[in-house]
Amino acid sequence: SRTKVRGSRRYSCVCIRLASSGGASPAMAKAKSDGEEEVAILKLPDGSEHKVKILQPTCGSDKFLDIRDLHKNTGYFTFDPGFTCTGSCMSAITFIDGPKGICLYRGYPVQELVDKAMALEVAYLLLVGEKPKADQLNAFQTEVKKHMLVHEKIKAMFANFTINAHPMAIMVAVIGALSCVFSELDPSSQHHRWLACTRLIAKVPVLACMAYKTSIGQPIMYPRADLTFAENFLYMMFATPMEEYKVNKVAAKAINAFMILHMDHEQNASTSTVRIAGSSQANPYACIAAGVASLWGPAHGGANEAVIKMLEEIGTKENVSQFVADVKAKKEGVRLMGFGHRVYKNYDPRAKVMKKLVAEVLEELNVQDPMLGVAQELEKVALQDEYFIQRKLYPNVDYYSGIMLRAIGIPTSMFTVMFAMSRTVGWVSQWNEMVSEGQLRIGRPRQLYVGEKERDYPWSTTDSPTTNENAGEEFSKAQAQKEAAAGSVGPLHFRTRKSSSFQLEVPDVPTR
Repeated sequence: SRTKVRGSRRYSCVCIRLASSGGASPAMAKAKSDGEEEVAILKLPDGSEHKVKILQPTCGSDKFLDIRDLHKNTGYFTFDPGFTCTGSCMSAITFIDGPKGICLYRGYPVQELVDKAMALEVAYLLLVGEKPKADQLNAFQTEVKKHMLVHEKIKAMFANFTINAHPMAIMVAVIGALSCVFSELDPSSQHHRWLACTRLIAKVPVLACMAYKTSIGQPIMYPRADLTFAENFLYMMFATPMEEYKVNKVAAKAINAFMILHMDHEQNASTSTVRIAGSSQANPYACIAAGVASLWGPAHGGANEAVIKMLEEIGTKENVSQFVADVKAKKEGVRLMGFGHRVYKNYDPRAKVMKKLVAEVLEELNVQDPMLGVAQELEKVALQDEYFIQRKLYPNVDYYSGIMLRAIGIPTSMFTVMFAMSRTVGWVSQWNEMVSEGQLRIGRPRQLYVGEKERDYPWSTTDSPTTNENAGEEFSKAQAQKEAAAGSVGPLHFRTRKSSSFQLEVPDVPTR
């Protein structure tokens, strides 16, 4: 063990190691117990041992230590901020192999689905688990289109948002409000769960377009039964009552691909948020609204918007070399966006599809975007630089998607909404799987408390508000002067803490 000092306090970092058994690898000690069951032996500081079952997924080489009974049998918890090494659930929807750059939806490579399938076909696949037959797909498409109409009470909400309201703020509000309209839900009913999933898949793109139209002051356009899912989105975004709108087939193909590529991506921040909210048996519409709120952050769904901002700041291809040098020097305010991923340590398979798609869209729409040249030059320089190679920083799906969306005419404020619209399919699939597979154990993480120990509050008769000579006043001048003399600052008259309240430090540990 080792001791770290913070001020006058000391604490010990106890090293807990996995003990080797039977000549097993020192990296993960293995033993055979109860027949062929594979376990790891955890040796505790008091000399006692705890057997931890080793779980293996049906695909991939990852291994998991089953620690569900750890506290019950040892009194210990695990500490894993951000859950970077923790599996929170079992799922059969999406598989990712980061080192190999593999992403599978129900076993199918995502890049193949982009080339061969329509968005609603993939939505059915994720939700049900198998590719739909022709009659099943037709019935599913008909049902989704039927649900694309939005209740007039929900539509009326859009009149109350300010014209400069961010579309994501609108989405959080109106999706949550769907729980007012559809409040009869019984999560134990398979029929009710299916209704909730299909309604959300159908309505979120419509609500997204309504949010955009509201933000620019244009009349809301309703979907058409004769258009595909992707075509309807473009129609609702760009059509007006003034003239007939003809959907560009290449743009529709690009939106279809964007939707498929972003439908699900295993247990990320927003998907985990939906699952944790759903674990309390909350209304699914409220759960999806929570997922939208989580996705809103620039570290998650707002990444493609950040890439566009970065490319605009670089300006031209000639400035790429200096930008790369600034990134390597860790110059303040300079960040490389769209490269690297928490999971992928290889080229993101979705990024390869998006890169090809961008070129097709720009050529077909005859758009000359100088940002594409900057992006290509930056990718070329970065992939040849040892600094980025050693850190396994490759372009991710967000790197080129912003350029494609901008070429179609999607404003940057709608980029994250597009992400949310597509990811709704994955969210409802994950929620439905969690409920139907009996994984409804409520999420309740633990914490490593690092605050003050129990102490007495220093009451005194002079400080007590009940004996204050000015107790009848809302706030006395005498009290204000007393607080000012004691060092209070700010208009709210509270004393600010000048340093961290943490009484203990835990050193950072590399997680990847």
